[in-house]
Amino acid sequence: MRYRSLGRSGLNVSEIGHGLWGMGSWTGSDDEASKAALRRSIEGGCTFYDSAFVYGDGKSDALIGGVANEYPQKPLVLASKIPPADFTWPSKPTNKLHQIFPRAHVLEYAGRIAESFGRPIDLLQFHVWEDAWAREAEWQDTVAELKQSGRIKAFGLSLNRWQPENGLAAIETGLIDSVQVIYNIFDQAPEDLLFPACRQHRVGVIARVPLDEGSLGGKMTAETKFPAGDWRARYFNADNLAKTLPRIAALKALLPAGMDLPEMALRFILSEPTVSTVIVGMRAFAHVDANLALPDKGPLPAELIAALRAHRWDRRPS
Repeated sequence: MRYRSLGRSGLNVSEIGHGLWGMGSWTGSDDEASKAALRRSIEGGCTFYDSAFVYGDGKSDALIGGVANEYPQKPLVLASKIPPADFTWPSKPTNKLHQIFPRAHVLEYAGRIAESFGRPIDLLQFHVWEDAWAREAEWQDTVAELKQSGRIKAFGLSLNRWQPENGLAAIETGLIDSVQVIYNIFDQAPEDLLFPACRQHRVGVIARVPLDEGSLGGKMTAETKFPAGDWRARYFNADNLAKTLPRIAALKALLPAGMDLPEMALRFILSEPTVSTVIVGMRAFAHVDANLALPDKGPLPAELIAALRAHRWDRRPS
């Protein structure tokens, strides 16, 4: 495993982070299996764990909190997110800050997350964001209060899906330690404006959805179906899936000998030095072991990265 700094936060994080969304609310999750996978990744050198209160109404926070406290000597970085007060994703430009992240709401959920962790929060994030809020004193004062009291070490934003520029004004305030953004072979837009701003202001970058919610795992077919209660049934509806599969086939044609699609997808992200860590959902030992070994393989060859850049996909799925 290799490690990078999370911007100017003072936190060092493993290049591969462990995402807990699938452990909190996806179909097929099993708590004991999830705990076993978390222990496996901790023992394998992973130090960054990304949760959110909405992942099972605090379930994933409690899972990682319980397991992390079994390893008091490990320098683990636990991150979670405060849900918007209206529990609606994504945020809308017409939303007002005092409706979505009022002080009382932020303090309440910071307390609930810290209680689940059984320790102060290393990185607290807002789970949605609108840059129109950037200069408002309410969130700034609340975050300062949480830091000064020692309840959190760092503060960040989870940017709305496919809106990487909707965070630039917040970065300009100098109060943001990290941003979490969708970045993968298809979603390369953060390179345009967001990454240069993060480099300028020493803001850490957490790359999420590295496998495009599963398509870059390379196993989906035209017959792939998800249960009705699984949100991926909407994301990969018939129209979106039909548009995705030919693009996956084109990527598979670029695979070097001995490399599978998930490895190529993750190493593409790790080849970008602006990224601090890549969060991957890992519920099986085999996935943990395979993913944690990737940083030691280094960046992809320059010619392969150049070929993958041609597969950028700026989209607005139905």
